[in-house]
Amino acid sequence: MEKTLKRIHPVSDPGATYFLQVSWEKDLGPGFGLLLSDCQCAWTGTVSEADISREAADIEMDREKYVEELRKALITGEESAGKYNFVIS
Repeated sequence: MEKTLKRIHPVSDPGATYFLQVSWEKDLGPGFGLLLSDCQCAWTGTVSEADISREAADIEMDREKYVEELRKALITGEESAGKYNFVIS
């Protein structure tokens, strides 16, 4: 299993710092796990393959393109900084 940890500053609370850990097997397509922490509390969840397919269909995007965008937003390094916004709700 692969994991990555990323520091994020959500647009919904720009002064806050969160840490987002994403864990996956071969790629994000079959689903992945999430752990979000503000260093006081932590929240976990999973995104299933069905969730990914449903979201891609909802926004009328090719599923493989959607998975690639997820990869860029959630697990790539500094090259994607500033290209994606996070909202904590």
